Amino acid sequence: MSEDNHQNQQRDSKNDSSDTCTCCGGDPYGEKQPRWKNKPLAIILTSAVIFIVGIILERFMNQGLLAELAFLAVVAVAGFEIINGAFKGLSKLRFNMNLLITIAAAGAFLIGHGEEGAAVMFLFYVAEFLEDYASERAQRSIAALLKLAPETAHVIRNGHEMEIHTHAVNLDELVVIRPGDKVPLDGLVVRGISAVDQSPITGESMPVTKRKGDQVFAGTINTEGYLEIRVNRKSNETIISRIIELVRQSKEKKSRTESFIDRFASYYTPAVILIAILVATLPPFLLGMSFNDWFYRALVLLVVSCPCALAISTPVSMVSGITSATRNGVLIKGGEYVEEMKKVKVMVFDKTGTLTEGQLEVTNIINFNNSSKDEILTIAASLESHSKHPLAKAILQRAKDDDLKLEEVHNFKSITGIGLKGKINGNQFQVGNKSLFENSILLSDHKSPDGKIREINEEYEKEGKTTILVGNETAIIGLIVLADRIRDNAKKTVEYLKNNGIRIVMLTGDNECTAKRVASHLGLIEYYHSLLPDDKVQKIDELVKSHGHVVMVGDGVNDAPALARANIGIAMGAAGSDVAIESADIALMHDDLSKLEYLLKLSRKTMGVVQQNVALSIVVKSSFALFAVLGFVTLWMAVGIGDMGLSLAVILNAIRIGSGKIQ
Repeated sequence: MSEDNHQNQQRDSKNDSSDTCTCCGGDPYGEKQPRWKNKPLAIILTSAVIFIVGIILERFMNQGLLAELAFLAVVAVAGFEIINGAFKGLSKLRFNMNLLITIAAAGAFLIGHGEEGAAVMFLFYVAEFLEDYASERAQRSIAALLKLAPETAHVIRNGHEMEIHTHAVNLDELVVIRPGDKVPLDGLVVRGISAVDQSPITGESMPVTKRKGDQVFAGTINTEGYLEIRVNRKSNETIISRIIELVRQSKEKKSRTESFIDRFASYYTPAVILIAILVATLPPFLLGMSFNDWFYRALVLLVVSCPCALAISTPVSMVSGITSATRNGVLIKGGEYVEEMKKVKVMVFDKTGTLTEGQLEVTNIINFNNSSKDEILTIAASLESHSKHPLAKAILQRAKDDDLKLEEVHNFKSITGIGLKGKINGNQFQVGNKSLFENSILLSDHKSPDGKIREINEEYEKEGKTTILVGNETAIIGLIVLADRIRDNAKKTVEYLKNNGIRIVMLTGDNECTAKRVASHLGLIEYYHSLLPDDKVQKIDELVKSHGHVVMVGDGVNDAPALARANIGIAMGAAGSDVAIESADIALMHDDLSKLEYLLKLSRKTMGVVQQNVALSIVVKSSFALFAVLGFVTLWMAVGIGDMGLSLAVILNAIRIGSGKIQ
């Protein structure tokens, strides 16, 4: 696309984007007809008809003057914007592609090749049309995102249900969502249970069960049951609206390859004009050759040297890659991160909430002194039901999963940092760490059938697990073991990255035993424990200095400084966190580590297509330029194959990124 035309389009986009509310019809992406669908099509069809008439007049009716007028009409219709852009650029001493085409067309008419001059203008306009089509792909992807969330919501006001625009819904209002409806706004479920398809936001393939207290997102689909939600984000603050805005911004962030090609094009055009002048003048004046022949060859050289395909080869590929990632629940904030991802040498993972789920779960229940596991869990859960300690949630969840009924607790007492005590069915019980039982001398005096309780407890602690002892007034009756659950796909993802030559490092603020347990399970050799946020930043600095290309994967909140310091910061589970979306360069909308494998493959495929497009553009352009000087290429061939045809090939190759499966 010519520079001036591109700038005009950018100004139009900025003017149109002042209002993005789909409810009011103010969205330029969802309501406005794309440029490539209206005026250009009329120009192309009109020019084609006039051109065909001109050919018939010239070749079959010997009406040379009328044919010439028809060809001039083609230039007037198809070439108006091109010629206008050429003179605007020239007035600012900028030599753009429009100028090359204008000179070539004018020269063709001057030496009696009006049909070729018209063909140059017409085919170049078609090439511009194809480039506009490619640039519109990003806007169409935004339009598709905008259409995910419905324009209206069914709100309960004053006891009555009414349908209103989503931007008129206030915070904390109740919204009704029936089976098959799209969720109109972000909110918390206050009534009902249903399976919700979150694939438009998170990329999850299976619907997720939502019940009271769970978060739902605008744009997701209620597949089964009736839900009522309490709105906790306005329409312009929802996760989907943030994604749309960031996709828009990503278009403005150019990769290093794009920036280089832009700089290259600014020097390239003046150089081509100079070479064309030399081709047109030196052979006739120094060697006495035909001026008309060499002038024609210079015109062909001007046309074939237009760097249209080269200019769009990278951005159209980046747009295709970024929009494909968005559809798969991966939000990439610019082409520079797609390019950088391919170069990654080291991938650093935070442990808690990234490699692990960040929530404790009961992994083992060991019974002593003739007690049953259900009895131990029931006693522990009954006491923990009165506590707000993080361990309580895991124990209560396990009791719920096992369908155990909690007992009533009397004389409950919480001892901060140690444990809980209380009476159940008239018997005194206590739950806590080993300090609680050492104080009561129970831990040193009693043994389990398999050895000392203390030794068993310490063995689990060495594995980095958390232990809770359960006892009565006379004995320890059980041991409950808890651990932060390692994500199901963490090991597979780590193995894939290692097999692809990427060094894996784990950072954690946890103790050495906990870090060692996770590292051992995942097959990690390099890990650092007991780190404060500043220590993580320092470690990232060291890795960047020694390896150059470092990716940090974290939760986007506690790891924000480290994410910012790495070459690329990737945040997990961004659908539930505004901070994650803002702080990271790439956001995984769902807690799915396998998306890292997809991201690496996408980056490599995208950059592979970029390299193919750039190489194809350079080879074709160079070959045609050589053949143009030697006289083997006509103006028709130059613009039809070397410009329009090459642009089409580049666009189709880029579309391939998002249309097929990432291998």
